[in-house]
Amino acid sequence: MNLLKSTGIIGGMTLISRIFGFARDMMLSRILGAGAAGDAWQLAFQLPNIFRRLFAEGAFSAAFVPLFNRKIADEEQGESNAAHNFAMDVLSVFVPVLLLFSAIMMLAMPGFIWLIDDFGQGGRTSDFSIALARITFPYLALISVTTLFAAILNSLSKFAAAAFAPVLLNLCMISALLLALWSDGGSDPEQAAYLLAFSVSLAGLAQMIWLGYWARKAGFRLTIGKPKLTNDVRQLGVLILPAIFGAGIYQISRFIDLFFLGRLEEGSFVFLALADRLNQLPLGIIGIALGTAILPALSRFIAQNDDGGAQRVQSNAIELGLLLTVPAAVGLYFAAHPLVSAFYFGGKFGADDVTSTASVVAMLVIGLPAYVLVKVLTPGFFARRDTKTPVYTAGASLIINIVLNIILIPRMGVAGLALAGATAAWVNCAMLYAVLHRRGHFNVEADLLSRIGRIFISAAAMGAAIYFITPYGSAYYAAGALMRVASILALVSVGAVVYFGLAWTTGAIDRSKIEMLTRKQAVK
Repeated sequence: MNLLKSTGIIGGMTLISRIFGFARDMMLSRILGAGAAGDAWQLAFQLPNIFRRLFAEGAFSAAFVPLFNRKIADEEQGESNAAHNFAMDVLSVFVPVLLLFSAIMMLAMPGFIWLIDDFGQGGRTSDFSIALARITFPYLALISVTTLFAAILNSLSKFAAAAFAPVLLNLCMISALLLALWSDGGSDPEQAAYLLAFSVSLAGLAQMIWLGYWARKAGFRLTIGKPKLTNDVRQLGVLILPAIFGAGIYQISRFIDLFFLGRLEEGSFVFLALADRLNQLPLGIIGIALGTAILPALSRFIAQNDDGGAQRVQSNAIELGLLLTVPAAVGLYFAAHPLVSAFYFGGKFGADDVTSTASVVAMLVIGLPAYVLVKVLTPGFFARRDTKTPVYTAGASLIINIVLNIILIPRMGVAGLALAGATAAWVNCAMLYAVLHRRGHFNVEADLLSRIGRIFISAAAMGAAIYFITPYGSAYYAAGALMRVASILALVSVGAVVYFGLAWTTGAIDRSKIEMLTRKQAVK
């Protein structure tokens, strides 16, 4: 496995998606603003996506990929169509379950919105918000089938098509916003929100067709047959249920966040969503990419009892992840206000909205390296078919998150919610590493620890540089488009030169490791 190349493919495609996502959110902030329509839209969009993350970034892939890899190995030993038949059996059971769950949720949507909206007292329980949520929810069933195709392609180390799929979502949403601007100049936020909701479900269909095509090109012509609980499907269920619960803890945490947001000032949903867009840029490009790339390799090394290979892959992933995410977190923290101003200020999104969103960004990115490390450490359990341990660590971090929400939100508002989540992520990261270390599956060696220290020193120097030069561009961050771009590029350039210059000089960047990462790592 070429870890750097695989991560680069996934991260590069994710970067393209994030760029389109920024364009989408820049239009959203100006057209919907941070008022009632913006909050209703963000709530409707988050509900299917919370359940999507349960499958796309959690339980399903974690359980499916190791079993699917084993079926590929069976085919190499002479068992014909083992992987194809397994995937088709899973799809035939998967689709009816998804359709039933989606139907139940759409029927129960008024009660769901009422629960989140401070039991109907938060001003967000309306026919408008319920309708938006119902229109977007079919996206869940469509994108979950897409997840099956993505898992097949990722198992075959074909990462590009699946990593590109989110671009289709952003293109559909941007098209809906352009249609809103064309029809009424963007003056009616509710009409724009309806167009957005329909575009989300349309995007789910487009993503499913896209990855279904590439799965066929890879030799997997899957059709839905009569659901059969074969031994392999049952084994998948045995693995996926605790993984669903474990990933579900994260999503319970998201629901709790929605519950707290429903009790805060109007616009809180928008502030958190727009801030998370900045936070998700490095997280998606680096964390999710690394986690996706290393799971198949770890599964193969572990299946062959090659503990050294597994240790090497995970160490490389941690080093690469921290090398990129620590400076990203520090840079976002110190440049939060300029970035939010440059991307979102304008139209219905005012200066006070910028200040509120920037404070949330600063708190969110404190946990950015931890989120990435969790993505890198968790495959160490999934590859060993241990889906239970992450449940326990996630459960403990959830309790900490709730307690911190209760303490911090009355003092800091929505920024307190962001800080609580960041702190809980660090606790979860520490627990995951402690368990892997105690079991002898992974340990941070002295060389890696030394390099991590140099990474933090280089990032601290970069943060100081950004802090001192930021005031000099204050007149340009909310000016015309060209001035915004130029001022942000200047900030980023200074930060990059300081960080990577020091990282290279101090040895935070291991030249020999870079050479090793760019070479093919053969699995014996």
